[in-house]
This record gives sequence, C-alpha cells and structure tokens, in this order.
Amino acid sequence: VQLQAFGGGLVQAGGSLRLSCAASGRSFSSYAMGWFRQAPGKEREFVATIVASGGSTYYAGSVKGRFTISRDNAKNTVYLQMNSLKPEDTAVYYCAVLSGSHYYADPNGYNYWGQGTLVTVSS
Repeated sequence: VQLQAFGGGLVQAGGSLRLSCAASGRSFSSYAMGWFRQAPGKEREFVATIVASGGSTYYAGSVKGRFTISRDNAKNTVYLQMNSLKPEDTAVYYCAVLSGSHYYADPNGYNYWGQGTLVTVSS
C-alpha cells in the first residue's frame, strides 16, 4: 500500500483546510485509516481514525468538534476536514493504515504511512 497525503498549507487561525490521502493498492475498503500529526520537537500524536466501512470515527480530544475524518472507498481516499484551526494545530500531518485490531490511537499499530503534509496556522 502506498499513501500520498496532500492539501496542507498556510492558513490563519480560525480558518479551514481539507487534507486528502490517496491510497494505491488493493483492498482499501478493508482497513481502517488514521491521521496523525507531529509538531517540531514533539512526538507524533493521534488525530483521528475511521473504520473500514466509514461507519465509526474516533478523535483526539484536542480536535473533536473541529475536525472531521471521512473516506470515499470508491476513490481510495480518506479526508480530514479541519475547521476553526488554531496555531497549536501546526504540524506535519500523516495518514496511515491501521493494522488488524490494534488500538487506533497507538501509532505503533499502523503499518503503512504517507509522506506527510505540512499545515501551518498563523495567529
């Protein structure tokens, strides 16, 4: 599986961005997908996960109510709609494939990662 994330950029606080992650390979609709982020000098942290069917989603407390994860299995793409952005959301955002039944918030449970896309929120 190869993943390519895009859609990052510079936005003012309070603004919105939509990230996309395109997957190649078979069986995209068979696995859960997640978004993580990593700010300079910090560890990679969980942002959101969506199950294979799209029927359930999970969010970090810091983004709940502002971010929405979704997927289009026909397009092999997962999205992250980010609204009401804050300067502390500044980070490189990564999409990843969740392996098996691992805990969704643990980055060690993800076995394929995209290259990341930079989101910068100015105050």
